Amino acid sequence: MLNLHFSRGVCRPHSSSGRQLTALALLLGALGCGSDDDDGSGNEQTQTPALAPAATTAPPAATPAPAAPPPPPATETTASAIDGVVSEGERVLVLGEGFQGTEGPITLPDGSLIFTETNANRITRIDESGALTTFLENTNGSNALGFDPDGRLISVQTTPGDTKIGVIYPPGSEAVLSDNFEGKPYGRPNDLVVSTQGGVYFTEPGPNAPADGSTPPPPPLTAAVYYIPPGEDALRVAEGIERPNGIILSVDEQTLYVNNTQGRYLLAFDVGADGTLSNRRDFAEYEGVTANADGTLASGADGLSIDSQGRLYAATTAGVQVFSPDGEHLGTLPISRAPQNIAFAGPDKSTLYIVGRGAAYRITLEAQGFAGRAK
Repeated sequence: MLNLHFSRGVCRPHSSSGRQLTALALLLGALGCGSDDDDGSGNEQTQTPALAPAATTAPPAATPAPAAPPPPPATETTASAIDGVVSEGERVLVLGEGFQGTEGPITLPDGSLIFTETNANRITRIDESGALTTFLENTNGSNALGFDPDGRLISVQTTPGDTKIGVIYPPGSEAVLSDNFEGKPYGRPNDLVVSTQGGVYFTEPGPNAPADGSTPPPPPLTAAVYYIPPGEDALRVAEGIERPNGIILSVDEQTLYVNNTQGRYLLAFDVGADGTLSNRRDFAEYEGVTANADGTLASGADGLSIDSQGRLYAATTAGVQVFSPDGEHLGTLPISRAPQNIAFAGPDKSTLYIVGRGAAYRITLEAQGFAGRAK
């Protein structure tokens, strides 16, 4: 078991004078008078005849991009019963809001939870009481998190110009697992899952849309799923997914599931002995899928988690959608803000933590998270 140490953290010029000087100059010029100017240094300045100002046309002001609407308040919600998953009336509790990016939740060996504040360059810990502390700082924009069999914390790191998959904890164990594919850097890798054998699967969905509404530059690599075998170079194992996002392995690690943010379906792949993927299929259909103005689909499908019975939990715009091992939609946990990622934690992994849009929540379930991996 990894021994962890936690530390508590945490001139605008005056336009009126310009108009007055211009008016004075015009008046003196019309009267045929001159004046001595001083530049403030005590040196007399050479005079030039007063000229009528040239007609100018001010350039049109740039139209500012519309500000994104603020998210709704993070409020408590109440779940409807889902057989074997959650009791009727169980509350989704708000643990806090105002976080600077909320991603990458994962349990620690003591049952507490950590998640990334990507924009603040830190990892935050929530203990069983709900108390918040800083777990790690200077995380190179870490997004998703996972533990390998040696207890090392691996993260997807998203700082522009320094994107990579690497070990960030414990101190002294830092290492780069992959920072390019065939010589091309990753654009903005997103989520990951680590197998019990130490292989790392991660998604590369492409760049996020700029806040000003402009079109982002073409990414160096197309959207894909990658696999890093232990001690080897990364392999591209799946392509042709519009926007691959959340990723999780089945309990027996024979199936890999991938959320598609711009698709209608949660995808599944068979996992080969060498870690490569085959037999892509539509595993489950999301509820609440809409269409953007350009015709692309929007499910908001983001993070994934799995319980001990093989049920899948998908963070989507509609809430946390729960699917049976056969892909049947069992129900949705309502969240006051669209969730981004989810993870089981607690002493028996029966608490589901949800993070997203700057807020964190948790709900007690009847189901228990899979105990064979941290995620």
